[in-house]
Amino acid sequence: MDKKDQFTNWAVELQSLAQNGLEYGHDRFDLERYERIRVIATEMMAAKTGLPLKKVKSLFSSDDGYQTPKLGTRAAIFKDEQILLVRETIDGAWSLPGGWCEPNMSVKDNCIKEAKEESGREISVERIIALRNHDHTIRGERAINVVNVFFLCHEHGGTFNQNTETSACRYFSQDKLPQLSEQRTTQEEINLCFAAKNDPNWQPKFE
Repeated sequence: MDKKDQFTNWAVELQSLAQNGLEYGHDRFDLERYERIRVIATEMMAAKTGLPLKKVKSLFSSDDGYQTPKLGTRAAIFKDEQILLVRETIDGAWSLPGGWCEPNMSVKDNCIKEAKEESGREISVERIIALRNHDHTIRGERAINVVNVFFLCHEHGGTFNQNTETSACRYFSQDKLPQLSEQRTTQEEINLCFAAKNDPNWQPKFE
């Protein structure tokens, strides 16, 4: 999300206040007010983006519980001096294998699961490379910010099978990367992964 876009910031803050109020409020009149604030925030975001109200609601205001960032994982899997990327079916661009964390799994196990689902690879996780905060627009994925945990991983075999999320899987050298799916993986993040691979004393980066 563009930090200079004050309209979007207001809508996100209103949605967060409403969601937290619905979670912790008790008075039925207050709950009605919080629900109305949530509807207004959703309508604001729909007006801002031009997306259908139903779509905005599913992306922006369908969660419950205290409003927190969304958590995801990304696997940096290397073979020699090349990194494994998968091609996203949604935009045809490439990213590190990964996805949202499941509520009943650790972030490590989630990384292993997502790598298997998206690349077909069996992996083990060596260490954390970084925790990266992504601010998304509603058109990209969600207006609420996302925290991705990047893991340095080792491959132990496996075969790619085309699936609903990814259509190809391939290793690339750092200087010959394909078009990246910027909402999922950036050039800076790829560079971080290579740096971590080549530094035995690497310390996780965080924001």
